[in-house]
Amino acid sequence: MSDKDQVQGEGDYKSAEKFNQAERAFVKSGAVEKEKGRAEPKSAAEAQEMNQAEKIGRSHAKPEDGRSHPEAGASSGKK
Repeated sequence: MSDKDQVQGEGDYKSAEKFNQAERAFVKSGAVEKEKGRAEPKSAAEAQEMNQAEKIGRSHAKPEDGRSHPEAGASSGKK
């Protein structure tokens, strides 16, 4: 067995491959379509709560253009 095969932690190649195979099988099984309905909001209040949570999460994310989000309170330095 080579050293590469024995790497553990974030470089655990065997576990990564097992995960990738299981992920592909799950997607091909059609279960994704069944499961995505479970994530839908069950009421208007839940939908509003989910939208607020998403807005908060996105306010912390760095946009692709590298500028800060105005909602996060940081300025881009440009006017």
